Amino acid sequence: MANLDIALKNAMQIEGTIGVALVDYTSGMTLGVAGGTAELDLTVAAAGNTDVVRAKMRTIEMLNLNDEIEDMLITLGTQYHVIRPLTGRNGKGLFLYLMLSKNRANLALARHQLRGVEETLEL
Repeated sequence: MANLDIALKNAMQIEGTIGVALVDYTSGMTLGVAGGTAELDLTVAAAGNTDVVRAKMRTIEMLNLNDEIEDMLITLGTQYHVIRPLTGRNGKGLFLYLMLSKNRANLALARHQLRGVEETLEL
């Protein structure tokens, strides 16, 4: 099991990663962050995506779907943003937010590796 700092460092090792954050989607608070750029405030981006997560959670509830979100993908011109709500008992209300460079990342592999980061994360 990895603590938060180790998990974020492991996520930064995913090919093409620009930055990663662990976010509480009930409050919008970023609990941990690694990477990012001078032009992009990863904390602001991660907190802003809480609205995306909340909206999708509400939609699933309104539709009475007996399912859960594995991950969400936002595709920009030059980046992929992967949002992965944590499913473990201690991760309720949290999500991992991974920003990838589109021309350096293998999206399928990145999703697989982010799942591995989630599985080892100890909160």
